[in-house]
Amino acid sequence: MTTRPIRMPARRHRQRGVYAVEYALVFLLFFGLIYALICYSLLFTYRLALQHAAEDGARAALRVRVPDVGDQMNYRKRAAESMVLRRVGTWLPVAPGIRTCVQRVADPDDCSSVEPSIAECQPQGGWPGTCRILVRVQAAGLSQVLPPFPGFALPQAVTGQASVLLDGRTLL
Repeated sequence: MTTRPIRMPARRHRQRGVYAVEYALVFLLFFGLIYALICYSLLFTYRLALQHAAEDGARAALRVRVPDVGDQMNYRKRAAESMVLRRVGTWLPVAPGIRTCVQRVADPDDCSSVEPSIAECQPQGGWPGTCRILVRVQAAGLSQVLPPFPGFALPQAVTGQASVLLDGRTLL
């Protein structure tokens, strides 16, 4: 009995580069996915750091011992700003913009209203305080720090914001 050699079908020769093309397409897809995960994880890290810094700044403004009664609000705001700078000022790749203000609880969160006086923040009608300290930390220009990514997918600025109620009894 003689054996004949097996012949390959003719179409096998036409598919020589298919594996290379499939690998190139799948590699681009997975590389794009990993790249997007890295970019957004850096962005979320910066966002959470700004949020924690704003919360720490608001708590520092509430806990600070004020030596002079006349300049109490500005002293609290400076304490909040210095705490925020200690939290993110050394490692954040861009300089954060810090905005602190004292406002009434009913005012919107934009710090555009006129700051109340200490007398307006005193206890009224059984409510222990009607004022709050709002701390907003914003980092703009993170697109220069993050890996190159399409501009439509990344925000222009990342913001962290926190507020804490001022108990009117602590302002006495």
